[in-house]
Amino acid sequence: MAIDLRTVSITPLRQTFGHLARRMGADKPASRYIEATMDLQPVENYHYRPTWEPQYDIFDTTRTAITMKDWYALKDPRQYYYGAWTLARGRMQEVAEGDFDLVDELGLAAAYPADGKAKALKVFLPLRHVAWASNLNKAYVSSYGYGIAMSQAACYASMDQLGVAQYVTRLGMAFDDLDALATAKTAWLEGAEWQELRRYVEDLMVEKDWFEVLVAQDFALEGLLYPLIYERYNEKLNAAYSPVFSMLTRFQREWYGETTKWLDAVLKATGADNPANKEQLAAWIKKWRERAVVALKPVAALAFGAEADAIMDELVQNLNARAAKAGIAL
Repeated sequence: MAIDLRTVSITPLRQTFGHLARRMGADKPASRYIEATMDLQPVENYHYRPTWEPQYDIFDTTRTAITMKDWYALKDPRQYYYGAWTLARGRMQEVAEGDFDLVDELGLAAAYPADGKAKALKVFLPLRHVAWASNLNKAYVSSYGYGIAMSQAACYASMDQLGVAQYVTRLGMAFDDLDALATAKTAWLEGAEWQELRRYVEDLMVEKDWFEVLVAQDFALEGLLYPLIYERYNEKLNAAYSPVFSMLTRFQREWYGETTKWLDAVLKATGADNPANKEQLAAWIKKWRERAVVALKPVAALAFGAEADAIMDELVQNLNARAAKAGIAL
């Protein structure tokens, strides 16, 4: 019996959904990210206003001083929708788990010098409370931000910070020092060097303008904190002792480098939309950058001693350069 196999090409009647075709100007194939993002937020026929804030609609552009001709211009250059984000984070988690397993298998934590361990844990462990605060503040941006392009990316960043808090906790546990976690909590609540940073993140928990929260938490604070601790302090520990802490904080460094691309793209698109946005972003960055410097200087002194001021000045210049690259003059 002969079997004749043929390839039959079926031409679809439409390449994409109608609302995407209208936005893109033609019936063109769209990426999964575009399909999962564009124009998906409801904009009319709301059933009720929030009972706790009846002056607003459920989704309301007036919750921020920023205005946009098209809120979907704030696209994510990483093109993260839920599927893509979970795959990317799954890969990062596999690497992180491998690092923790390797440290445990080779006894690297037990072999780490006691002096270096004490210095490192004193700086690293209270940061799990900062990450938890970041989780809450990014969740606020996701809840009240306008447009799926913004709200989904902020939601993913919020969950990432929950992961950061867990990895910092595991860092402490990797050194078989559960007491250090309790000590770090006490330091966060009572230690003089941590109170300005604590005040900073807690003030953001009651800030109403969600875009200002994004600028203050993600750009001003984390734009200084992550290079200070997860890059510079790691380098100091590596030079003095061994790269164990760099292995156990790999997730944080990779996350920061990746997320910076998203945030800078958002700021650039926002500022390019209209001059008022650019002026407002510059004002927010200046305001919260100065507060972030005040909040982080005691932590920098804890980590670097007399070198702290010079390092902070350099990091501020780098942050200003990021803003300038996004088209925002400070």
